[in-house]
Amino acid sequence: MRPAVDPEPAASQMRHYVAEFVERVNARARLPLDYSVGSLRVVDLVVDGLRRGGAGGAGARPLEALFGFGAYAGEVLVRKAGAVWVELDRDQREVFGQPLGVRMPDGRLWNPLGKVLKRFDHGAEESVALLYLQIHGRRRRSDPAYLGGGEGSPRRAS
Repeated sequence: MRPAVDPEPAASQMRHYVAEFVERVNARARLPLDYSVGSLRVVDLVVDGLRRGGAGGAGARPLEALFGFGAYAGEVLVRKAGAVWVELDRDQREVFGQPLGVRMPDGRLWNPLGKVLKRFDHGAEESVALLYLQIHGRRRRSDPAYLGGGEGSPRRAS
């Protein structure tokens, strides 16, 4: 597997990598990439455009752009669902086909980088926006950590 970006960022570098990617994309296209869950729909639309445009020739994948949008989707999961970036071991790389993934608070691994590639390869049946809704183990809005209270903060009564 050829790396999409060289050098591939480490898990600890992903927040910075994504911030730079968003800055470059916004300088060119002014896309509403604001790290909201709703902005994942923008990712779907942009990937669809890349797919239709045949970026780089018939059937060619624009790997750096797809990696960037996958990294952005992962960063949305980090910021909104409590995930953390992790470097995958050899077996996990075999399964996911990617060097990095996100681990949810419940311990499950998800593959936003691969999800964007699937969207490019298969179209609308692979929605990046719907990935967020399918994820098990998201922090709930009532979770104090989600609200910024951190551990030990009292839960508000519903």
